Amino acid sequence: MSDYLIVVVNRACARFFTLEPVEFPELESGPRLMTRAEIENSEIKDVQEMYTDSKTGRGAAPQSGSVHGYVDKRDQHLDELRRRFAVRVLERIQKLARAERASTVILATSARMRRFLYPNLGTLTRQGCRVHKLSKNIINFSPQKIHEYLSDDGLIPKQKKLKKYK
Repeated sequence: MSDYLIVVVNRACARFFTLEPVEFPELESGPRLMTRAEIENSEIKDVQEMYTDSKTGRGAAPQSGSVHGYVDKRDQHLDELRRRFAVRVLERIQKLARAERASTVILATSARMRRFLYPNLGTLTRQGCRVHKLSKNIINFSPQKIHEYLSDDGLIPKQKKLKKYK
């Protein structure tokens, strides 16, 4: 059981952490971020392999004909995949928030995923959770770096360091 649920999301991955107190505070530094779950967006990885041409919207007619334009609707397809992933992430947030009885949810998300996640966070506030939104892609940070980053912003308590005796 934890008061904090920290969720770090980008378009391809979501990581879920809780802030847990240490068992022996006088012997260990704490509190610590503990990994609870991780979700990968395999659909978006498959699509990136499918789109081999990086340039969209141009094609040439055969036999030195004129250039013509086309639309492959790549952006709409990628947005739909992000929206589906956001639904999965929100379901997992609600499930973990209930299981951990978290009173505070911190959501750090990349810029592109914000528009899919932020509008649907109202259900968490209605369940009594405080939601802190952070627009920063920190998915590749280690748990220690995430803890340090969030504590510097004042969102979670700092990790107490043990004093070394000489």
